[in-house]
Amino acid sequence: MTAELQRPSKELIAGFMEVSTCNVSDALDKLGLKSGVAGIRPLYDCAKVVGPAVTMRIIPFGPDMPSGHLGADALNASEPGDVIVIDNAGRVDQNCWGEILAFAARQQGVAGVVIDGAARDVDIIRQINFPVYARGVVPFTARGRNVQGDYNCTVQLGGAQVRPSDIVMADMNGVVVIPAERAEEVLRVSKELFDREAEMVRLLQSGVPFSEVDRKSGYDKMLDKS
Repeated sequence: MTAELQRPSKELIAGFMEVSTCNVSDALDKLGLKSGVAGIRPLYDCAKVVGPAVTMRIIPFGPDMPSGHLGADALNASEPGDVIVIDNAGRVDQNCWGEILAFAARQQGVAGVVIDGAARDVDIIRQINFPVYARGVVPFTARGRNVQGDYNCTVQLGGAQVRPSDIVMADMNGVVVIPAERAEEVLRVSKELFDREAEMVRLLQSGVPFSEVDRKSGYDKMLDKS
């Protein structure tokens, strides 16, 4: 477990809400950082989430057993707007998030959960409209299958390193991880790319031929490093 999280400003989080994970992934590419996470998707048509990560690492069930309910420590460490990030090594044959945790997270004001693994109780989670992003859905209980190994520690999502307080963003396109110390820079570049693409769309909608828009935009050079 690490020290207390250092959370970004509300203004920074609001800025990321104005762009998509595609814009952010492109910005990360342009800046030479790890870009999007493949294979983690919304489990239903849930809301976009952006917030600082509160992390949890899952380990197999065995003699080393933490006390209490799986996820309780991460929930206790969370504040409104946080995103709980669960590293279960991409396993889709076991569950690590369900109905009870979703109700508790919503009560705590957690923005959503992003899981490198599977969840269950999606029907109930959808009814209460709590955002869950994961690799899959299973009906199995976590009991006798897995336990919490640690929390507020460095974990991974699909090969991307996630540290407590890094910004995690998830929408219908997927998931990106933004290093906390580069967040303002990533947001600035994301907005620049968003604005350039919006101008291309505006020109196309006004009837300008694609060949002309493409030539003038320098689209294929947009991600060249400055």
